[in-house]
Amino acid sequence: MRLPLHSPRTLVTLVVFVMLAALPLLTQAFDQRYLLSIGTRIVIWSIAATSLNMILGYGGMVSFGHAAFFGIGGYAVGILSASGIQDGWIQWPVALLASAAWATLVGALSLRTRGVYFIMITLAFAQLVYYLSSGLEAYGGDDGLNISRSRFAGLIDLRDKASFYWLCLVLLAATLWFSGRLAVSRFGYVLRGAKSNDLRMMALGFPVLRYRLAAFVISGAFGGLSGILLANEGAYVSPAMMSWVKSGDLIVIVVLGGIGTLLGPLWGAIAFFALEELLQPVLNLAHTGWGEYWQMVFGPLLVLVALYAGGGIDSLLGRHPGARPGDHPGDRR
Repeated sequence: MRLPLHSPRTLVTLVVFVMLAALPLLTQAFDQRYLLSIGTRIVIWSIAATSLNMILGYGGMVSFGHAAFFGIGGYAVGILSASGIQDGWIQWPVALLASAAWATLVGALSLRTRGVYFIMITLAFAQLVYYLSSGLEAYGGDDGLNISRSRFAGLIDLRDKASFYWLCLVLLAATLWFSGRLAVSRFGYVLRGAKSNDLRMMALGFPVLRYRLAAFVISGAFGGLSGILLANEGAYVSPAMMSWVKSGDLIVIVVLGGIGTLLGPLWGAIAFFALEELLQPVLNLAHTGWGEYWQMVFGPLLVLVALYAGGGIDSLLGRHPGARPGDHPGDRR
């Protein structure tokens, strides 16, 4: 389907992606290099939020332990680096497999429950990983671990901030492409059908539990990918990566951007980090020290988005071309 170039959605999307692609050049030209670090965080968290959206948005699975995959991916890279294995061709596949394996275990146990029980089980498993990482004294314990960035034998130098940013952006584009293809595939339709009425889908002969488990594992692997990138971005890993607060941040980003929408996680991440960077100095101007409490302003803003833009920021850009009534989260009230 061809998108009308004059539509607000298309124009905003094109402008945002052009600015993201040109960000390293813009920050260098205007000597605002710190903005590149913020941009890198936005891109990495967009990948993590997209991975959560695959199960929360498409499958209705509210995981409050998604940051565990974040941390497992990062710690797999960190532990291998501390052990003298710095080859990215070894580190990254091991980290992805570790995240997927943990997702398989958690999903196999938690997906047999529903509602608040599912939420609590995913949270419990995440806290288990959090406390296990805190107890790894050989790898820094609560203080975390400084690591060497992954090496790819001259293919790309992750120590170069611009090169690393572009790598993250390419991986974000690949993640969004995969998420979009998943949503319109038979697999995605079964997930969304089970979200609406799982008993009816089972009556039609679909093995709903297997579909949900597969989605959970895929989501966990992409969550691990974002953890790999975050560890390499700061050359540091710590238990804080997988705390329940980070899981909450991911849910906030998905809700803010638009649950079950393709680009919602990206809009949510941009808004989340932009507000964090803007609210702190503004509040400090009003009164020294108030910047630490920027969440007290951010919270009401999130409530307003939830009340008046049911589909998040994505819904403010208008209906997707060709969408039918009820297709968009903002249409279902």
